[in-house]
Amino acid sequence: MNQNTPPSLTGNDILAQLGEVVAQRRDQGEPDKSYVAKLFAKGLDQILKKVGEEATEVVIAAKDGDPQKLVYEVADLWFHSIVALAALQVRPEQVLAELARREGLSGLAEFAARSAPPAASGT
Repeated sequence: MNQNTPPSLTGNDILAQLGEVVAQRRDQGEPDKSYVAKLFAKGLDQILKKVGEEATEVVIAAKDGDPQKLVYEVADLWFHSIVALAALQVRPEQVLAELARREGLSGLAEFAARSAPPAASGT
């Protein structure tokens, strides 16, 4: 475990805590003192641009085969994704709940269920 992470925090706790800090910076942060507040001041398009940039950096790190760089870039992607969630008033716990819902489902079956057209109504 990272020496900066208290041993009592789980991954879910860390994501929830990060979500809280991001929401606080969204609501009360000063753009000249907070990177997160600065992103929110620039708007959703800039936040989404950062998510896209970080996703590209994840792909490059993976293609380079450098596990430590991949971890670093995925952390950046997750962070900016949490900022994007906060921009739309979505909490990280909601994403975790969706992942928990999918637990045990075949990925192919889950994708097919999302892709299936809605059932016709009998009315």
